[in-house]
Amino acid sequence: MIVMLLAAATAFGAMLIITPIAIRMLRARAIGQFIQEEVEGHMHKRGTPTMGGLVIMLGVIAGWFVAHIDARTAEGHWRLGFRDFGLPGLLVLLAFVGMGVIGLLDDYSKVRRARNLGLKKRWKFLGQLAIAGLFYWGAISFGVSTELSFTRPLGLDLNGVYWLWVLLLLTGTANAVNITDGLDGLVSGSAALVFGAFTIMSFWQFRHPSFYGTTDGTLELAIVSAALFGAVLGFLWWNAAPAKIFMGDTGSQALGGAMAALALLTNTHLLLGIVGGLYVMVTMSVILQVIAFRIWGKRIFLMAPLHHHFELKGWPETTVIVRFWIIAALSIGLALGVFYYDFIASGGVG
Repeated sequence: MIVMLLAAATAFGAMLIITPIAIRMLRARAIGQFIQEEVEGHMHKRGTPTMGGLVIMLGVIAGWFVAHIDARTAEGHWRLGFRDFGLPGLLVLLAFVGMGVIGLLDDYSKVRRARNLGLKKRWKFLGQLAIAGLFYWGAISFGVSTELSFTRPLGLDLNGVYWLWVLLLLTGTANAVNITDGLDGLVSGSAALVFGAFTIMSFWQFRHPSFYGTTDGTLELAIVSAALFGAVLGFLWWNAAPAKIFMGDTGSQALGGAMAALALLTNTHLLLGIVGGLYVMVTMSVILQVIAFRIWGKRIFLMAPLHHHFELKGWPETTVIVRFWIIAALSIGLALGVFYYDFIASGGVG
């Protein structure tokens, strides 16, 4: 428990200190957000520093690293050393940083062209495919279950297509979080709740090895989740409306990759759809809008993604943000309820 608190506190503190420095540096280099003209009411945000996902990465790595410092020996003597850096934590960081680098290249392309056009789709997909391939190789080497799972493996072994499932979860979640990132603090606030949930679930698995079959790597996942929670919460301090910095695709892609990696390594693949219910809802609004326009030539929403629809209906931005946070909290509460119900109903308490 102490190492988790240390990871979260370090990441949070690092964000409070580093982010204002990053804001000044990004402003000095004129690295600002490009705003689409059709997004009414957002033109005043043009030029706000972006690529804040880089700062989030630094905060997460700082929290994760500090949590592994071991200042005492088994006999109780003081000395400076490190606990083992477990493979599960490294795999989450691979997905987190790897997807973030793809987002960084996307952001850089937009800033350089001064247009809302980033990497070409084929290059983005190739990058995501490479990250998914490395994650798959590492996960299989660690011995992760390749069975489809909800709160635990369901007995349906994906076997030869598990790599495809990894690719779908990583790219799907990264893109869903990216689509949702359109209002000040919307993703950073909701992502903090998501990583808080993964901290609870992975630590719960660590505390109940007989029920979940193994504790290998679960404490490591709890530490990384706590670092992600602290870093995103610290970023929200500066990203809350009116935002002084945006995370950009660098941040949203990275956070989505981390969420998918945690779901894969905690065997909560399908539960991710409930934990990230807000992102599913927003992404579905885009899909339905496209389908309706192509088939009937009409739009279901005034504008997609969904948060812009409510803005055009006259809701203040902060109202949309807070209400979407509530939706995120409710879906996460439901997911944790399902997770705990499985534990109770299957004889975890007795």
